[in-house]
Amino acid sequence: MRVSSQGVTVVALLADPDAPTEIAQRMARMLPGRLAERSGQGRRFDVEVVSEPFTAAAEDLPTLMHRIMDRGNEGDWDIVVALTDLPLHSHGRKLMVDLSHEHGLALLSLPTLGGFRLQTRAQRAVEEAVLSLAAPRATGPAGPTGSQPLRGPFIGRLAPVRPGQIGEDEIADLRYVVSGPRGYLRVLLGMVRANQPWRLVPGLSKALAAALATGAVATVNSTIWNLATSLSTPRLVIAMVGSLALMIGWLIIDANLWHRTDEVSPEARKTAALYNASTVVTVGIGVIVCYAGLVVINLVWALFILNGRVFASTTRTPLHSTEYWTLSWFVASVATVGGALGSGLESDEAIRAAAYSKREQERRNALRDDQGD
Repeated sequence: MRVSSQGVTVVALLADPDAPTEIAQRMARMLPGRLAERSGQGRRFDVEVVSEPFTAAAEDLPTLMHRIMDRGNEGDWDIVVALTDLPLHSHGRKLMVDLSHEHGLALLSLPTLGGFRLQTRAQRAVEEAVLSLAAPRATGPAGPTGSQPLRGPFIGRLAPVRPGQIGEDEIADLRYVVSGPRGYLRVLLGMVRANQPWRLVPGLSKALAAALATGAVATVNSTIWNLATSLSTPRLVIAMVGSLALMIGWLIIDANLWHRTDEVSPEARKTAALYNASTVVTVGIGVIVCYAGLVVINLVWALFILNGRVFASTTRTPLHSTEYWTLSWFVASVATVGGALGSGLESDEAIRAAAYSKREQERRNALRDDQGD
């Protein structure tokens, strides 16, 4: 593909479905103006968003770059920037971006941008990639200008980002990777952000209904009153952690969210570990949000329904603010166990967004259906 020397440069954002497509569609509104402003020389840009599962069934970088190149040759585009929410590997490191100035291609792995300000970081990364690919290909002592180091989110004294190794048979000519514990944490947070854990809460409506019903009954149960007032803070914490762990574990097992791989390569095992860690954190965030909501609802219900004299005569403890809080806290733990049983009524579709492996399986099925058609 040849970048236009004048007139309009057409940029295609080739995005995987779900989060990458949403990010691409949001940035496409501002990207033409930002690119024109930063490039100067009167150059104009057109940005198109193409949502396709281009990474399905392939995580090998050379294969992906050739697939992107083939897809770019089919379209009337000057530059193609591919966005994926999959964690990709390069020589034992997590890939951040691959660029091929000769073919006008870029591949950006969104999880390596981290879990905070993802939209802003993604836009800056795409801007830097496009401007680098659109730069004149003059050759000098320092080599092609297009292969000069990128700025923006690709460099920084505190960022765990460094130039990556490129094989001789690859079409990429510039690569950035993240490494080390901070790099691993950054990728994990990025994967959790791409999972959008807040979408899990509405999907647990049946589990929440079961938990609320359990909590409403438990709040007026005198045995629960006696247990709540007799438990120490450490035991209340243990009850909370145990109920949360039960709920998280049951959701993952019941919906078959745990990712297993038959491959024995270190990269395949690292990918599986990342998938499972992101699933646990994502489901954990959703369950914790539900737990906090249960505590608040139980507290309001207790304030409305409990009678101080009846409570004191049963527990021999006056009903003060501490008792309200302790009871609501303990009831939330009991109700979460009831919610775990109710979660068995949820459909797999309600929580599939919490697992990378499920989304990737759907993409492979979609790609297979398209190829069959």
